[in-house]
Amino acid sequence: MTDSFYRDTLTGLIADGVVTPADRLLVVCGGPVDRDTLVAIGFTDVAITNLDERMTGDEYAPYRWQREDAEALSAADDSVDWGLVHHGLHHCASPHRALAELLRVGRKGAIVFEARDSLVVRAGVRLGLVEEYEVTAVAANDGRWGGVGNGPVPNHVYRWTEREVRKTVRSLLPAHEHDIRFAYGLKVPADRLGSRQVVRVAQALAPIAERLAPRQGNQFAFVVAKNVRRQPWLREG
Repeated sequence: MTDSFYRDTLTGLIADGVVTPADRLLVVCGGPVDRDTLVAIGFTDVAITNLDERMTGDEYAPYRWQREDAEALSAADDSVDWGLVHHGLHHCASPHRALAELLRVGRKGAIVFEARDSLVVRAGVRLGLVEEYEVTAVAANDGRWGGVGNGPVPNHVYRWTEREVRKTVRSLLPAHEHDIRFAYGLKVPADRLGSRQVVRVAQALAPIAERLAPRQGNQFAFVVAKNVRRQPWLREG
């Protein structure tokens, strides 16, 4: 099971020369979608990590699996090319701390897929079309997993803005300027819209909405390429 926005964003990064399929990836809060999407693209050196105690070690073959806390990774500084997460930071008690860990271990930087804190998404929360706390994820895992830290308590869905990403990265890594780029998409929440007719209308209108207001979609990614330029006010040595 692949994710088209995930796949297309990474494929675009490869086309732009930002990422290569040979890059070493450390995936946090990982799952089957990561495995299938990364295999489809052709990545070869990948470790998929999570806190799921049900794993035996071979679920993500041909990739490696290891048990890791996204907020306290065991990997050394700059030990992989990219830290990557696909809709997992919001399962952390501190999404910012997990982002800091991705940037710490990623020599080239971090690639993050999360929700954007847009006006449309906020409206969706109010209308009950989008969850503020991921109750359904825990319910789908027998009430035992899928919440904060993959535990039984439903996590708040922390959503980001571009400004917040920039401020966080500058706070974590102030010695350099970094190349931060964003990607946007729109996926119709068919399972929450009810009737098939409503879903069909929404799917027909989605491409128009995506063109007119791309930042209001429910799919969002940001890529932080580290240490592009040293700050001019820092002396060499």
